[in-house]
Amino acid sequence: MSERDVYEYALLRVVPRVERGECCNAGVILYCRAQSFIAARTHLDEARLRALDPAVDLVGVRAALAAVESVCDGGAQAGQAAGDDAGRRFRWLIAPRSTVVQPGPVHTGLTADPKAEAERLLDLLVR
Repeated sequence: MSERDVYEYALLRVVPRVERGECCNAGVILYCRAQSFIAARTHLDEARLRALDPAVDLVGVRAALAAVESVCDGGAQAGQAAGDDAGRRFRWLIAPRSTVVQPGPVHTGLTADPKAEAERLLDLLVR
């Protein structure tokens, strides 16, 4: 059996009307310290989101989700976070905020392949 490492993940939730608290899962951020791995995988169900708020700003939501992916990917597109290690970027992304796109609570697991695990969690919890 291959060695498995601890990982942490948080769901990305879209809360189109913060005052109502209703949300739609739209992605997952996964961090594995042992492998210096961080990634965000997103999938926006526009019909589900419009059911919560027909006037939701889909362009803004897509931009916010893309920004999370960019921070995870690192490099120039990560902005100020570009120089931070994977752990710092993960902690910054999971910090509570009351915006339309919010991170959920952090959960843990074990995996030998964090990239595949991020896809599995996206399929299980978002799609």
